Amino acid sequence: MPKKKKFKVEDGESLETCLARMREEGYQPVRRMERPVFIERNGERIVDHQEIVFEGKRVEE
Repeated sequence: MPKKKKFKVEDGESLETCLARMREEGYQPVRRMERPVFIERNGERIVDHQEIVFEGKRVEE
């Protein structure tokens, strides 16, 4: 198993659900990254939503 892994918060998924999924796989969050997702509407680029990705570190037991 890799020591670090990225977990993306999927559409319709809450932050708590994503964090629970990380714990189930044996990772704890060490970093939260957000980036805007743009769409083009009427020739203009606008922010559609934020993409949230957690970086998880393997929990040593």
